[in-house]
Formats: sequence, C-alpha cells, structure tokens
Amino acid sequence: MIRSGRSGALLVGLALTALALAGCSEKAPEKKTAPPTLITVTQAVTQPFEIVETTLGTLEAVQDPQIAAEIAGRIVRLAVRPGQAVKQGELIAEIDPADAVQQHRADTAEATRLEALLAQQERLVVRQQELLGRNFISKNALDDAAAQRDALKSQLDAARARAALSAAGLKKTRIVAPFAGTVAEQIAASGDYVKLGDPVVRLVSNARLRARLPFPESAAARLKPGQKVRLESPLQPGRAFESVIDEIRPTLAETSRALDVIVLLDDAGAGLKGGGSLNAAVVLSERAAAVMVPEQSVVLRPAGRVVYVVADGKAQQRVVEVGGKAAGMVEILAGLKGGETVALDGAGFLSDGAAVKLHQRSADGNAAGKP
Repeated sequence: MIRSGRSGALLVGLALTALALAGCSEKAPEKKTAPPTLITVTQAVTQPFEIVETTLGTLEAVQDPQIAAEIAGRIVRLAVRPGQAVKQGELIAEIDPADAVQQHRADTAEATRLEALLAQQERLVVRQQELLGRNFISKNALDDAAAQRDALKSQLDAARARAALSAAGLKKTRIVAPFAGTVAEQIAASGDYVKLGDPVVRLVSNARLRARLPFPESAAARLKPGQKVRLESPLQPGRAFESVIDEIRPTLAETSRALDVIVLLDDAGAGLKGGGSLNAAVVLSERAAAVMVPEQSVVLRPAGRVVYVVADGKAQQRVVEVGGKAAGMVEILAGLKGGETVALDGAGFLSDGAAVKLHQRSADGNAAGKP
C-alpha cells in the first residue's frame, strides 16, 4: 500500500509538468489593429465670401392710392374697368357737370358785369379830375368817385376768384389718372352719388416698388441704411435684383415683434408686382479671401469644433474657429489654411491619428474604392 501511494504521487507530478510545458509552448495572442476608415476628401478653398442676414419679405406698390372724387355729384360715366391699364391723364370717371357749368357761368357773368362797371367808374374818375382842375367840383366829389372805383376793383377781384374756382370745379367733374398704372379695384359705379373725397377706383403702379423685410429684433444692431440687399422673386426665377436699405422703421411690429426694413426697388420692366413675396439677403460684410469647407467636414469633439486634415494615410485633428455659413459651406476663421485636404464623408467617424482609406465618387454619385 505504501508503494501504491508513491506511484500515484509520481503520476500526478508528471501530469502537472506536462501541462506546464504545454502552456509554455503556446504563443502569446497577437494584438489586432483597427482597419482604416473609408472616407472621401475635399480641399479647403479660398474664395470671396459674404456674411448675410436672410429673410422672407413682401413687395408693396409705392403708388397705390384710391382715386377719389374732388367734387360732389352723380357719376354719369365710368370709363375704366378693373385690370385695365391707363395712361397718365386718361379719363377714369365723369361726374354730372350740369351744376358746375351753371355755377361757372354765373361767376363769369358777375365778373363781366363788374368789369363793365369798373370801366365806367374809371372814366368817371378821369372826368372828375378834369373838372376839379377847372374848379367845377370839389375835392370830396373826386374822392367819392375814386373810392367807388377802388371798391369795384376789389369786387371784380373777388368775382374773378370765384370764376376761377368754379372753372376748377368744372374741370374736377372729369376724374383722370394722376399717373400711369392699372385699375386694381372699382369702388363706385355709374349712377352712384359721390361726396367730396369718396373713392371711385384704386389705381396701382408697379413702376416703383417697396420691399418690406421683417427681421428679428436681435438683428437690429447689425442692420443699417445703405447696406446692399439682394432680392429674388418667384415671379422672376433665377434673376437677382440689387438695391440698398432705404430705411429701418423705428418701432417693432406689435404682433410679431419684427423689425421692418424698407428697400425701394425700381421695377423697370422686370415684371414684379405688389403683394408678391421675396427672398432677401442683406450683405452685412464681405471677405475677399475666406477659407471655406463643406459643413459636414466640421465635426464636434470634446476639444470643440474640429476638421480632420488627411495626410500620409492618417487623419490629423485640427481645432478650428468657424464663421458664417452659405450654400452648404462654412467659413474657417482659424486653424486651417486654404488648399489643405480635409475629410468629407466619414469625418464624423474619425479620431486623431486614425488610419484612413480614400473613396472616390463616381459619375453617378456612388462611392468607389480607391486602390
């Protein structure tokens, strides 16, 4: 039994030794490296850049008045219809002139009567001056005749003024277009009795337009009269109109709390119409040479906003300071130079020093591997 115990211990020892040798003979596992990240690249470009403030505005006609009657009476003729273009001075409506004609005749007749009386009195004064020189009448008689002459002169002046007023009133029975435009609305009709100041039609001219551009009150400090404005209208797609800020309204709109910026625009046959919408961009500042990259090249990391510069198959992290944005591009104020190659698609999956493999975009826009 003693011999059997020693033999078992020996066998256990041999087994442990074999296991240790087997463990020593195994190789340590190799550390695996991450595969390169597949990306596309682009170049940081240097180009002119404008910092703009954009908004959606509305066009208004500068000349958009209601043409009103300047004399009371009944409309006997309406010469225009809504949508009709009229020239300056063209007849719009006519008010019954009968009363105005009679008044003008009466005033003219009164002026004529006073002219005759004044002429007679002038002759009387001349005659009495001759008689006074011969001592046939007293000085008081001459003075009375001269006073009557002066009174007649005043009466004649007043009569002529009344005749001129009635002549003007007769002329006002014809309502004419004060400027060339289009009849936007018919307010009165033939047969209506209108009082002084009652509107007859609304006349609109698109020759000169006013753009009303609302901006948030936070933009007030950046806006000022004289700044360049680019305007685009759905009525003229693909065409940009340039003007400048004419005025900035001193108060905010009560409902929207918006700051109204006014821009004047000459239509000049461009086909713009009052009431239309506008896409507007106010140019706040311009840079002759700004470093620009696509927005997707700028990613957020704990260090801040970064761009990954690609060189020798590696991605180098650059902390950048960004400025304005336009058309999918962002301005880089610091941290990057023009002409450097930066990651585009896949930039969000990179880290500093990561290996990269470049993809190219084929003509159909799909990514293709670059050997």
